[in-house]
Formats: sequence, C-alpha cells, structure tokens
Amino acid sequence: MDTNELIRQLTEERDRIDAAITLLSGSATAKPTVKKRGRRKMSAASRARISAALKARWAKAKKAK
Repeated sequence: MDTNELIRQLTEERDRIDAAITLLSGSATAKPTVKKRGRRKMSAASRARISAALKARWAKAKKAK
C-alpha cells in the first residue's frame, strides 16, 4: 500500500472519530479553541481627540465645497 494512500485513509478515520466525539460530547468543538482577547478600551481623552479631529476634517471638507 502506498504511504500517501495510508495517510489519506488515517486522516479520514481521524476526522470520523473527531466528528463522533463532538456529537457524543454535545459540544460544538472537540478540539481546544484559542481564547479571544477582550476588546481594547479607548480612554475618554483619546475619544475626544479623535472626535475633534474628525469634526475639523469634516468642517474643512464642507468649507472646500
């Protein structure tokens, strides 16, 4: 038997076993998942600075029309 064929068959068997484990455990994923990081929080000063810059940008664009 060809090595590549054997690897393909073993991979298919592994996928079937993973699917069965997922169904039996009742979880969405049987494999460990990467934990997402929380959202970065922007300070009030940063938000105010960005807001002022955007307002100035739009005022400049409106004036140019």
